[in-house]
Amino acid sequence: YLGAGTSGRLGVLDAAECPPTFCSDPSLVQGVLAGGAAALLRSSEGLEDLFEGGKADLQTAGFNSSDALVGIAAGGTTPYVLGGLSYAQEIGALAIAMACVPAEQAPMPCQINIRLLTGAELLTGSTRLKAGTATKMALNIISTGVMVRLGKVFGNRMVDVAVTNAKLEDRALRILAHLAGVDRSQGKLLLQQAGGSVKVALLMAAAQLPAADAVALLAASAGNLRLALQASGFQLNGPQ
Repeated sequence: YLGAGTSGRLGVLDAAECPPTFCSDPSLVQGVLAGGAAALLRSSEGLEDLFEGGKADLQTAGFNSSDALVGIAAGGTTPYVLGGLSYAQEIGALAIAMACVPAEQAPMPCQINIRLLTGAELLTGSTRLKAGTATKMALNIISTGVMVRLGKVFGNRMVDVAVTNAKLEDRALRILAHLAGVDRSQGKLLLQQAGGSVKVALLMAAAQLPAADAVALLAASAGNLRLALQASGFQLNGPQ
């Protein structure tokens, strides 16, 4: 995600929520904001006018042709974002534009053009309102869709949850109860043996495998629980 001001902060927020929600590597979804971390708390509006700034910040972040860029600009005219999208196209990366105005009003260089037509704001020019809310929802959809495709969800359960506190342990135990049909005491034992990995615990329960074998089978399936279950010939008791 690349943006300035409100748009950039929303990108950083969605990126920051991915690791705790889906146990994803922090490098998988990144938010690049004009002005860096300091601009999260204090606006650096002048930096959005620097066309070369987007390119420079992407280069600093290690952005390359294998990556996808979502350039976020509510009005579709932010030079910082346009520069980043132009650089993405230049190196052969996927360039996705997101704006809240019609494409003919503000064209942006991209392969995928997302337009969230929210109309005039209640407070003229305050795009943190309707445009900002719509942008956050759209980013949620994108990141969640990516995580589903990566196998971090089974049914409607976030099976890649990291068990790092009491609330998340309770969630993990409820996932095990729902998908594998085990009670809480069995679930706790499975989680302990699985090193806190819900996916490993689910695979152990379904295929009656020791932890080491479940880890190996999951690794051979690129961490995708559904593929690992198919490979083992077993299935969970819950929804498929």
